[in-house]
Amino acid sequence: MNTGQLLITVGAIMLLTLVILRINDTFLNSDSILRRSKFGILSVSLATSIIEEASNKAFDEVTLSGRILSSDELTASSSFGPDTTPDSVESYAEFDDFDDFDGYIINTKDDSTFLSVEFTGWCTVEYVDPEDPDSSLSGADKSFHKKITVYVTSESMYNFYTETYDTLEMSSVFSYWFF
Repeated sequence: MNTGQLLITVGAIMLLTLVILRINDTFLNSDSILRRSKFGILSVSLATSIIEEASNKAFDEVTLSGRILSSDELTASSSFGPDTTPDSVESYAEFDDFDDFDGYIINTKDDSTFLSVEFTGWCTVEYVDPEDPDSSLSGADKSFHKKITVYVTSESMYNFYTETYDTLEMSSVFSYWFF
């Protein structure tokens, strides 16, 4: 083999190496995107389940016994949270009204439906201004509109580009009305 053939062979091997490295990089990126998508869908499902469960509860503790006419009768936002001590809460199935979800801690560690990943998170509930649902009412102000915000994250949702854990945030406004 002469020098020309040797240079062509070395060039071909280098080109083949570059192609293999590029394909490997593409496979790794695709796998990362697929995992992030899978965990994103699971976290959206979990947050949606909690929001739907909260929306199926009574608006407030005082609305369990009948209708109310004034927002002054509603529970103060400082009293939001489970009716029992938070340590004794096994699941949100025990909650009887919407604001019981305030401070609820999400942990799927013992949940057999999430075999591939463990999710953690928390919920907040607050009164919101009916004119601007993105702004919460402060202090003793009350309204016939409450917003639940659910945060879900996982160690499996690590984002290598930003070097942080992705946290899903979903919100929904629940309003009181009575015919």
